[in-house]
Amino acid sequence: MDYYVSPLQNLIEEFQKLPGIGSKTAQRLAYHVLNLPKESAQRFANAIVDAKEKISYCKICQNFSDKDTCSVCKNPARDKGLICVVENPRDVIQMEKTNEFKGTYHVLHGAISPMDNIGPEDIRIKELMTRIADGGVREVIMATNPNLEGETTAMYISKLIKPFGIKVTRIAHGVPVGGELEFADEMTLAKAIQWRVEL
Repeated sequence: MDYYVSPLQNLIEEFQKLPGIGSKTAQRLAYHVLNLPKESAQRFANAIVDAKEKISYCKICQNFSDKDTCSVCKNPARDKGLICVVENPRDVIQMEKTNEFKGTYHVLHGAISPMDNIGPEDIRIKELMTRIADGGVREVIMATNPNLEGETTAMYISKLIKPFGIKVTRIAHGVPVGGELEFADEMTLAKAIQWRVEL
């Protein structure tokens, strides 16, 4: 028996595809959208399409950007010799909130995870190595998540960088093992940057 009319069922199924959204939450969101005034629902739909069409990757750091080069990479005040490597764009936002880091970033868009069939070629390591090969980099800070995948990724990348004679450090102190940068507070991240250790 079909409990929902077809368009409502489709909407619920689309919401369920989002991370962390179960069937009950998907139903609540779908009913919420149905109860919105038509203009509000249209704005919501337009915002999704607009984001998909206008946001791409910064050609330097691979972070999300609506221009060829993101605001951090374009900023002449940022230290281009210092690169902080993170797993995803949300981590860049968290790092920026600390007001501690004055270098640039490199977003991998994932971590090495053999269990999930994600290898080095599936994330943005090649682009990082191109930046390093171009010269001018003094230090690379590995700020991947302190879990098995993050540690594996950090060690793999540090081994690739070592032959260049560049200092490779790992954020430390305060970021809990098994935790994710996205959920760390600004003070914890600031201390983690200050007390980073060489790999």
